[in-house]
Order: sequence, then C-alpha cells, then structure tokens
Amino acid sequence: MELMHKQAIVIGVIVTIVVLGLTFFIKRKKSEEYNSGIRAANTQKIRNTALYKKLTGRYNILRGVLIASLIASIISCLVLAARPYRTDEVMNGVKKRDIILCLDVSYSLYDLNYEITDYLKGVVAGLKGDRIGVNIFNTSTVTYVPLTDDYDYVITKLDELSEYFIMQKEYMENYEDNPYFSYSQMSEAEREHYDELSYKLRYYNAGTLYDNMTRGSSLIGEGLGTALYTFPYIDDSERTRVIIMCTDNELNAIGGQIMNLKEASNACKSHKVTVFGIFPSEEKFYDPMSYNYASCLGEFKSAIENTGGKFYVRTADQSVSEIVQDIQRQEAMIVKTVMSSQTVDLPEIPFVILLICLALGSAAGLVLQK
Repeated sequence: MELMHKQAIVIGVIVTIVVLGLTFFIKRKKSEEYNSGIRAANTQKIRNTALYKKLTGRYNILRGVLIASLIASIISCLVLAARPYRTDEVMNGVKKRDIILCLDVSYSLYDLNYEITDYLKGVVAGLKGDRIGVNIFNTSTVTYVPLTDDYDYVITKLDELSEYFIMQKEYMENYEDNPYFSYSQMSEAEREHYDELSYKLRYYNAGTLYDNMTRGSSLIGEGLGTALYTFPYIDDSERTRVIIMCTDNELNAIGGQIMNLKEASNACKSHKVTVFGIFPSEEKFYDPMSYNYASCLGEFKSAIENTGGKFYVRTADQSVSEIVQDIQRQEAMIVKTVMSSQTVDLPEIPFVILLICLALGSAAGLVLQK
C-alpha cells in the first residue's frame, strides 16, 4: 500500500501536536488555580475503599480507551486524507487484427461454405476490435464485405451467403446432378420455383463468373491474391493480417492466370500475411474423375504452409467449429498486448478502523458521563 499525498500526514501530525500542546498548557494552567484552594481532610480513607478503587479503575480504563480511540481516529483520518492506494499492472489486449474470409464459391463447395459462414456468425458476434472482411471468388473475385468492425453488418452479409449456399445445394441436388430432371416435364408451379431459384443464383454468379467462358473457373491463385490486396496499407506492421481460405483447389483455367496459387502464396509471405486453409474431405471432393484429390490437397497445403499458416481438412472427426477455434488459438492470431498502470484506492481498512474507534470512543464517553 502506498500513500498518494504523504504531506497530509506530516501536516496533520504538526497540527495535532500544536493542538495537544495548547490543550496541555490550558489544562495545566487551570490545575494550578486549584492547587492553592482549601483541601478536604481524610480523603485517604475514601481512596482505600473497595468502591472507590473499583470506580477509579473503571475510570482509568475508560479514559485510556477514550484516549486510544481518539489517537487512532486521528491517525485513521490522516491516512484517509493521504489517500492510500495500490498500483496494479493491467495487461490490456490491443486487438489489431484484420481477418479476411476468402471463399471459393464453386458449386462443388456449398456444404463446406455453408458450415463455415453459419459458424462464423457466432464468432463474429463475440469479437471486439477486430476488422472482418469477406471475399468470394470463382472466375473473378467480389469483395462481398470490405474490412469493417460493424459486426451487425458482417452477420447480415453472412446470413445472405448462407442463403446463397442453400440455394446452390438445392440447385445441384435437385437439378444439376439429377439425371431425371427435365424442365419440359415440370408443372407450372415447379417451373416458377426453378426460374426464381435460377434468377437468384445468377445475381450472385454475375460477379464471380464474369468472363467465365473465356477465362475458366476456380481461379484459386487470383482469389487469394485479390484477398491479399484487399488489405489497406498492405505493409502496415501495426496490424495482424490473416486470411482464412476455403477451396477444393480444382483449378479450371482456360487462359493464362494473372497470379497462380504459388505466386499468391509467395506474395502473402512477403507481405507478412498468414493464410489458413480449409479443404474438403475426400468423400466430399467434387469430380474425382477429372481431378486428383491428393494432388489438389498437396498443392494447396504447400501454399498455405509457405505463409506460416496451418492447413485443415474438414472431416467427420474435425468439424468447422473445431477448425476455426484452432485457428483463433494460433500464434499468428494472438493480439498484441500492452501493460498499463491502474491506480486502485484502498480506503477500506482505515475507514473501518475510524468507525470502530469512533464507536469505542463514543461508548467510553457516554459511560464516563454517568
């Protein structure tokens, strides 16, 4: 415990000594006035009686209690005036993370993308201070959510993406992969639903499938590269930069790529951006007849680990929630911390002592008056 205003005790002691000195001087002067007065005879006999001794003993005890209480009260008051306190070193987390969720929105990944966006809504709701962005890509990339700390807005946009992936699932399972699907054999109500679903999907696809016929689809490197350059002030070392990327790495490029996966990975590494990758399980891997699962996995894993990040495979034994929680525990995601001093007042002990002394002194004074 320390005292903030130590001079208050020094001043208080000086004032107390002066007051006591004046009190003693005045009392002594009055006592001398009675020394020359007429004395009572045979007082020794009264002093030797048991009752007198009992009353005198009680008086001395009560007077001692009264004096001790008064002194302790003065000391307590001086300590309170000096303001006792302690200094605590407080570790404050300074959240300066920029996190971009980079999603390959190819129709082959609707299950994994839905699970990620659905879980991240709860994660985002619990954040404070971080900035979140969302990029979606296929042929081209759309900055669906620019970096922001408006978490309500982010959750709203994640809700929209969840609906998009639900529509992808319905389209793939009921129409695209259904060998019995025939538009001409549909009822009018079924056609209306199909047309409405197709219209809504084209709304999203318009951005991510731009120039699809000449450039191909699932341009993984360009998706990662665009996410990288979405960060403002890319070389600002004051912020932790993280990309969480979900893809099956099934590249279907027709023409040349502006940036391939290896080049994008090297660019992330040079700008100190850590990438965490999430890959589907082999059971969920789309079109294994055209793409080699191990080859796609190995290339993506190598690119992720090149940035210092960690690679995950979504399996029955490792859910998306476990993956995201593990990502948050990684060193690259740890927020910077600063130590600050916090002053905490400690008036409790001297205040309690003061109350006790005042109570004892008052009780002793009341008894002495009787």
